[in-house]
Amino acid sequence: MNNILPEEAQKVIQSGKAVVIDVRTPAEFADGHIPGAKNFDIYDSGFTEMIRALPPSVIYIVNCQSGGRSSKACANMQEFGLVGAMNLDGGITAWKKAGFPVEGY
Repeated sequence: MNNILPEEAQKVIQSGKAVVIDVRTPAEFADGHIPGAKNFDIYDSGFTEMIRALPPSVIYIVNCQSGGRSSKACANMQEFGLVGAMNLDGGITAWKKAGFPVEGY
């Protein structure tokens, strides 16, 4: 499992080299998410199909609230050959605590 700290994730996101995938529910996502993040609810029945459709050569920073769901999502993504999937250590909670921007309140 590849974990990435919020500070490292922010640098990769700012460089334009990563896609952010938020695996929380749509309601959680609407309460605030990393700018530009895509919402792929891990509990959605189509989650596996959504991640299977992603290009394998991209870096994905995957987050949830605190890191549990995103850790599972990263494991699934890596099984499908998405080796660039990285779990945001501490989730959106750690991201906010580090003072990084959130949108969508």
